[in-house]
Amino acid sequence: MDILRGLDEVPEGFGQPDGTVVTIGVFDGVHRGHQLLIGRAVDEARRLGVPSVVMTFDPHPVAVFAPDRAPNALLSLEERARLIASLGVDYLLVVDFREELAGDSPEEYVTDTLLGRLNARRVVVGENFTFGRDAAGTAATMAELGRDHCFDVTIVGLLDDGGVRICSTAIRHELAEGNIDVARDYMGRPFAVTAGIERGAGRGGRELGYPTTNQYVEDVTALPADGVYAGWLTVLGEEPIEGDMEPGIRYPAAISVGTNPTFGDDRRSVESFILDRDADLYGRTARVEFVGKVRDMVKFDSVDELLEHMARDVARTREILHVTD
Repeated sequence: MDILRGLDEVPEGFGQPDGTVVTIGVFDGVHRGHQLLIGRAVDEARRLGVPSVVMTFDPHPVAVFAPDRAPNALLSLEERARLIASLGVDYLLVVDFREELAGDSPEEYVTDTLLGRLNARRVVVGENFTFGRDAAGTAATMAELGRDHCFDVTIVGLLDDGGVRICSTAIRHELAEGNIDVARDYMGRPFAVTAGIERGAGRGGRELGYPTTNQYVEDVTALPADGVYAGWLTVLGEEPIEGDMEPGIRYPAAISVGTNPTFGDDRRSVESFILDRDADLYGRTARVEFVGKVRDMVKFDSVDELLEHMARDVARTREILHVTD
């Protein structure tokens, strides 16, 4: 998949002579509903023998117009791109709403960008899609403009699961409640956090027998509710690792999310104890996938009590992940 960062990177004559199939959205989460929409665009493009284009936004448009209402991000742009590429998309166009499109009317949005820049032959949107200045355009508006300007429009219905609409808002809610299983079902894969590994608060994990990796994320990043989870940690990149781990391999881990009240650390972090491995990961970037919840966060009265619970956490993590000693 080729990534175009801004409308100015769209080549002259893009998509000519046969056009493109374009779908548009923030796609925060690339959840099952998004996968349905993007998959429909990819299928249409393949049927027509033309490129598929996903147009997305960074930062989130709400963060531009109403920063106090901006939702916490489920994925970084890099993770969004990785997942969108896995769906077979040909081009990802990343638009900065602060500089492009924000002031366009729905008509200008279509004529200048979708037709003038992207040579859209078909546009695929969700039924709740809005576009143009003040979000004045809707999916119905897009269909009407398609008739006026001779391009096809496919409107995809929202994905419903047992009466619950699959959307990023629902996923954030389930994460905030610690319902990892539900969030995983809505996303179609485990929720994951990708961040650099830093030194922690000096609480002596190695001396306690449970050396951990510490990842700190921005306040605008979504995280599960504070607690301990079972999951997998993958070190990204290709550089060799000092120790008995390899990049690109998923390793089982007991994952703590939150502050560390026992040691007075008030920074919220993702802290992973990788089972049966010992490696120097400082300065590396890792993806941590959450599979199941082990327990809520607890403040312990002593180190001995902490160690007792950590041993239980590791045992429960092995059960959830079906990993033996």
